[in-house]
Amino acid sequence: MTRNHPQPSRRTVLGGAVAALAVAAGAGTAQAAPGSGWPTEFPLPDGWLPEGITTGSRPYAYMGSRADGAIYRTDLRTGRGGVLHEGAAGLASIGLKLDRDGLLYVAGGAGGTARIVDARTGELLTTYQLIREPAPFINDVVLHEDRAWFTDSRAAVLHGVPRGRRGEVRALPLTGEWVQAPAGTNSANGLVATPDGRGLIVVNAGQLYTVDLRSGHATKVTLKGASDVAGGDGLVRLGRTLYVVQNRLNKITVWGLDRKATTATLTRTITDPRFDVPTTAARHGDRLYLVNARFTSPQTPETTFNAVAVSL
Repeated sequence: MTRNHPQPSRRTVLGGAVAALAVAAGAGTAQAAPGSGWPTEFPLPDGWLPEGITTGSRPYAYMGSRADGAIYRTDLRTGRGGVLHEGAAGLASIGLKLDRDGLLYVAGGAGGTARIVDARTGELLTTYQLIREPAPFINDVVLHEDRAWFTDSRAAVLHGVPRGRRGEVRALPLTGEWVQAPAGTNSANGLVATPDGRGLIVVNAGQLYTVDLRSGHATKVTLKGASDVAGGDGLVRLGRTLYVVQNRLNKITVWGLDRKATTATLTRTITDPRFDVPTTAARHGDRLYLVNARFTSPQTPETTFNAVAVSL
């Protein structure tokens, strides 16, 4: 692992004066939820190629671009947004998570990287080169305890990046019951912490696995009410309730977990006519916000994209 773009300490960076973010109006018209005044749908720039979305305690959503690694910030109260972090040719921003200290952890896809971006200024603080082997795909990220854990969809390993600047990246090979997909196809995708906080739940090729963070041993979760979570992409967990975004099936399945997440029981399914291959979700208040990746539509600079909100 190598790390580029060294910066001053997190305390120095975040403790100083923060430049104001000029937020331009987004293209298109936001649709407001009856009675709330907050939009339930808002646009992204044409050709954005979104896949990841994250939120924090404040009413903003951050969405990465597969086209060039840029990050877009939208005010959830108005639906208006603008580019927070400029992209560059050859970069991608796939999954991303916002930490409490205002740092964005960003999965770099085929570049094999994890990046840390200041969510207030858009400044790139650190880049970790997680893997240099051919054809990686760093896909999603979860913040758990002292690390940001990243999935590589093309390898049976998780990467633990220290939260902040200190510490070394930990590579955690996946063993036990883990079944890696054939070369060239995706395995590990979204991930969340288990309800007891002792491990992670990872979606892999239509199944859920718990992963022990000490050993990397993976155990398949027993599913009740459905045989699989085909197209499982982003995960959101609230207590013992797990939301699984099943992208090309245009639905979110909702599962009840036991304490150790050994069993998941299907409780209901969320569908919406506005879903157009949603990939990941993020919760703010009593809503889930999802980006439509539109994988079944042309992925061109003229393709339109948006994000939608559904009630929990």
